[in-house]
Amino acid sequence: MNSNNLIRRYIIIGERRFSNYWWASIIFFGAAGFLITGISSYTEMSFLFFNKASAISFFPQGLLMSFYGSLGFLLSIYWWFLIFWNVGGGFNEFNKKDGVIRIFRWGYPGKNRKIDLYYTLKDVESIRVEFKEGLNSQRTIYMKLKGKREIPLTGIGQPLTIKEIEKQASELANFLQVALEGL
Repeated sequence: MNSNNLIRRYIIIGERRFSNYWWASIIFFGAAGFLITGISSYTEMSFLFFNKASAISFFPQGLLMSFYGSLGFLLSIYWWFLIFWNVGGGFNEFNKKDGVIRIFRWGYPGKNRKIDLYYTLKDVESIRVEFKEGLNSQRTIYMKLKGKREIPLTGIGQPLTIKEIEKQASELANFLQVALEGL
């Protein structure tokens, strides 16, 4: 067997998804509009294309717009930091050559920023798939270890289709030569 057949690596995207870039940008520009309108109503001056904003009275409309703009601006900055840090991103590596499974994720900055878990292939009992349908549907692949411990292997965010989950779970169960549950 060549080394490609002995190692499988699945990349987990984390916060660097298109939808997060989209919403962080939309919230930033919306908040900037509210903030400029609020400041413009206070100073009674026109900024950029906000020429009618000086017609708004500062109390209560301008003050509220400044407040909402500040909150939106802080939220977008937080979101951009999450994208920059790639919180939740990482990979799952299954290595038959060394007999180990490595689950790596990036977390929030600090001493526990790197989440790096190692397990042996002998500890894996099965691969389990869980489907929760409804308003907040979830499709998750779990690695079931000895001692009833279950480790989620799929990322959070954009759920995979049922076909993709079934394919990935069956490939992984075949690769690890363990049972597949939940299908």
